Amino acid sequence: MLVVTRLRVPRPDPAAEAELRSGLLRARDILAAKPGWIGGEVGRNVDDPALWVLTTRWENVGSYRRALGSYEGKMHIQPLMVHAVDEPSAYEVVEEGTDLNEAQPRSIG
Repeated sequence: MLVVTRLRVPRPDPAAEAELRSGLLRARDILAAKPGWIGGEVGRNVDDPALWVLTTRWENVGSYRRALGSYEGKMHIQPLMVHAVDEPSAYEVVEEGTDLNEAQPRSIG
């Protein structure tokens, strides 16, 4: 599973950028210690320096959700998400021969 979370600096000033950068690096380190972690990076957009990304890879969606729901996730990562761009962030990794998730309505039962 691949998670791509884009975040925008809340205000255009060096202190806000440094705070977001520090928070994203800490988030990556917290997540890296969780079961199911495969890898991840923090990046900043080349053309729009106010736009940042936290990209992580996981064994499965459950591992990712448990990591975010952990005490450390709630205390240190979820507050950063106020700066996240409102868009889907979880992706299936597509490789030759993989079965992809099918889009279908969930039953209410």
